[in-house]
Amino acid sequence: MATAPSTLPKTGWAGLRENWRYDAMSGFLVFLIALPLCLGIAMASSVPPMAGIITAVVGGVLVSRISGSWVTINGPAAGLIVVILASVQSLGQGDAMLGYRCTLAAIVVASLFQIALGLLKAGRLNAYFPASAVHGMLAAIGIIIMAKQTHVMLGVKPQAAEILDTIAEIPHSLVEANPEIMVIALTGLVILMGWSMLKNRYLKMIPAPLLVVLAGMILEKYFDLEHEHVYLFLPDQAFLPHHEYTVGPRFLVSIPENVMGSFYWPDFSLVATARFWGAVVSIGLVGSLESLLSATAVDKLDAYKRHSDLNRDLTAVGIGNLVAGCLGGLPMIAEIVRSSANVNNGARTGWANFFHGVFLALFVVFFPHLIHEIPLASLAALLVYTGFRLASPREFAKVLQIGPEQLAVFCITIVGVLATDLLIGVLIGMGAELLIHLMHGVDVRNLLKISYTIEETDETHYVVRVDGSAVFSNFLALKTEVARLPRGGSIVFNLANAYLIDHTVMEFIQHFRSDYTAHGGRCEIRGLENHKPHSDHPLAARRRAPEWATGDGGQS
Repeated sequence: MATAPSTLPKTGWAGLRENWRYDAMSGFLVFLIALPLCLGIAMASSVPPMAGIITAVVGGVLVSRISGSWVTINGPAAGLIVVILASVQSLGQGDAMLGYRCTLAAIVVASLFQIALGLLKAGRLNAYFPASAVHGMLAAIGIIIMAKQTHVMLGVKPQAAEILDTIAEIPHSLVEANPEIMVIALTGLVILMGWSMLKNRYLKMIPAPLLVVLAGMILEKYFDLEHEHVYLFLPDQAFLPHHEYTVGPRFLVSIPENVMGSFYWPDFSLVATARFWGAVVSIGLVGSLESLLSATAVDKLDAYKRHSDLNRDLTAVGIGNLVAGCLGGLPMIAEIVRSSANVNNGARTGWANFFHGVFLALFVVFFPHLIHEIPLASLAALLVYTGFRLASPREFAKVLQIGPEQLAVFCITIVGVLATDLLIGVLIGMGAELLIHLMHGVDVRNLLKISYTIEETDETHYVVRVDGSAVFSNFLALKTEVARLPRGGSIVFNLANAYLIDHTVMEFIQHFRSDYTAHGGRCEIRGLENHKPHSDHPLAARRRAPEWATGDGGQS
């Protein structure tokens, strides 16, 4: 990561003049990562590959100019593959083109929902979701991506429609695997795993996804896949008019010879149906939640310790989704992987996001024939690797360290998502967390209402006292009020009278303390010596020890 100067970068046009060298270079390197990922995410979502590029261009060129964030990269994300794929299948009912265009309509309506949330200052929406349930949702998304893309890596079309059946069909696809396709995919995985273990910082500057694509293109020429007679069926290309597309087998990316042929308009013919509004809610809620979580995570990576305006950011993403949906693009979020690369490459302002969008637009206009040379198996390898990172054994171990009850919520959410869908699965995880709190003695009246006081001892000193229980479902009011306290003063969280503080609240308080201290203030947490943590992890949930209990069922 580049060393940050002592003064904050300027914003607007002055920031462009001051930092364009850093931001343009970072934008170019992020473009090299984004190109294959955007294509892969679109095709895995069962939409035309250019849909992902459209979204990234809009996210870079438009959203970067109105966003409330500093170094985030906006574009399509793997986390929304499952939502879009389900929408296309549900709204199309076997007609892929209808499903795609109706999904564009759902994206447009969902974007209005996001804009309204931002204008209504709902940028802290993520506070209502327990951390373990959110991580469980992301892990389930990773499992679904791996299950579906494994068949693409093997060059086999699965017969199953449901995700559990798709997983069960993997052994059959292994037996029927196309060896040439499998070699391309495994080469990509080896590159990705090997690059993650490299220590040389100069080699690490070369984006691994770019190497995966280049290796795939070389192997594609060696195997002469352009003239191969075995075709891989992929639903994303099944509905596209063949006369508009370059000739070639379906295990290579197909895009329009004329870029203008990439644009499709939304179809609102199903707006009066329940399944349309189900897609709207899924796209709007999951997209908003992921974007807020990602923007918050990227702020922690920023060398300047700047903070995004989450309400403005949500509004900007909504506007970007409105434009992308009208042009045929996927929904966008503040994407964590590309944003992390942006920070590591030395980006200083939002102009890096702008440059990444411009480079993508120039590439597809002037070099579309190169995209056609990319094997689908290489893109599938990228997605499988991304899915594995979301659902690796390390993620399970990290949750277990926080506490066994958090692992239970994590796993219940995963099973719920795999057995039903994203929204229902997350609701099941939230229900499991609430049930665990009730089993630990939290009063049912305390689940939705928190008892606290903020005492101002002088102009710069505040004492925050929490009574009863502080859990994910009730602490939004406290979180909002504490965020309004002036910086540079002194804040004490007195938790001696709290019956239970769950992991989500502990995580917030600890992060708030670190941030407040980093900005010149002083923040202390007192009273935890009377509480018993659920594990040795510093962010574990904790209850007041029995000898300190008041016998009021969690209400002090």
